[in-house]
Amino acid sequence: MMRPKLIPLVTFLIIGCGANPSSPGRKAPVTAATPSGFSGVSAREKAYYANAIAPMYQNLLAKRGFSGGIIMAKNGEIVFEDYRGSVNLRTKEPITANTPFHIASVSKTFTSTVILKLMEEGKLSLDDRMEKYFPGFPYANISIKNLLTHRSGLPKYDYFMDGTKTEVIRVKNKRGKWVKKARTVQIAPKFTGLATNKDVLQYMISNRPAPESNPDRRYSYCNTNYVLLALIIEQVTKMSYPDYLRIHVFEPLGMTNSYVFSLKDASHYVPSYNYNNAPFPLQKLDCVYGDKNVYSTVRDLLQWDRALYLGTFVSTETMAMAYQPYSNETRGQKNYGLGWHLYIKPPDPTIVYHNGWWHGNNAVFKRLVADTATVIILGNKFNRNIWSAGKMSSVFTGHADTALLD
Repeated sequence: MMRPKLIPLVTFLIIGCGANPSSPGRKAPVTAATPSGFSGVSAREKAYYANAIAPMYQNLLAKRGFSGGIIMAKNGEIVFEDYRGSVNLRTKEPITANTPFHIASVSKTFTSTVILKLMEEGKLSLDDRMEKYFPGFPYANISIKNLLTHRSGLPKYDYFMDGTKTEVIRVKNKRGKWVKKARTVQIAPKFTGLATNKDVLQYMISNRPAPESNPDRRYSYCNTNYVLLALIIEQVTKMSYPDYLRIHVFEPLGMTNSYVFSLKDASHYVPSYNYNNAPFPLQKLDCVYGDKNVYSTVRDLLQWDRALYLGTFVSTETMAMAYQPYSNETRGQKNYGLGWHLYIKPPDPTIVYHNGWWHGNNAVFKRLVADTATVIILGNKFNRNIWSAGKMSSVFTGHADTALLD
């Protein structure tokens, strides 16, 4: 199988301006100019980062069956980039800089930030309750903020729509002490076909699956929250979620290879692959968006990253609010902000990140905000090493990264 060669640093300095980003198989040019608002990276610094990253990349990903793309950036500038593997294992079409990947839960960073933009525009409040947007919604006293922070207590749609549910039982541990334990049990599925966000909402109204807890009682990561946030965006903007992101996010930020997959795209579905090369077929929940279903490239996500650093989409003050921890009822170094995982270990700066998984797709979007450095890794063949490869961020901090990030 042909694999694109590792892109050396010199590529970034001499790549031709005549390349056509839209041409299949050709790599879009990297902008040499420093993005406005960043301090810049010297050629010597770029060489240092590239030389430090290359052997780590080989050991953590390249030699371990990686199929995808990677970019590492400092001050908004690319210091390392590579693409490997195939879009389609049958045709052997190679992955390039223009290959969109399903970024899974990294999609939540778009959903949450659009909600914050609508808040800045005075079109909604984070204190708004669900009843304002969804008449007949059977769960009371849940706010937009509860959805953003995963503190709604709502049940998980990826369970109740797929014929399973989670229940909490009391069992004795090895020491003979009674403890609570969650288990997944099968239930009779009540929905068939390809579900949409509206189907999820209507299922909740009609069947009222049991909540996991009272609102704001505790943190529990739940995709249902972001399915509902996407519906709120649609109500407030009078546009579909895919259209809003295309018109107000992707196009203005130059994210030319990004889009939201929805029901109308079902006939163009491109499968991802399991570790054993088995393709994942289109399944019941594959057309639900907000929690997932943004497709993007590592270069496009770098454009998103730059916009977040520079405050060109929402203000830097609003983003600082998004990076605050909102679930402090239990001790630990991991927390969640407004659409972002947080790793907090004073006196080290907070790591702001979101990983993702859906079918064979893995994603890492790790942002060292204090260092204006970013690691972006996207893959289309399930590979746990993608998540651990986020530790390559150590080249920017100067010390080993021992954090185990979700």
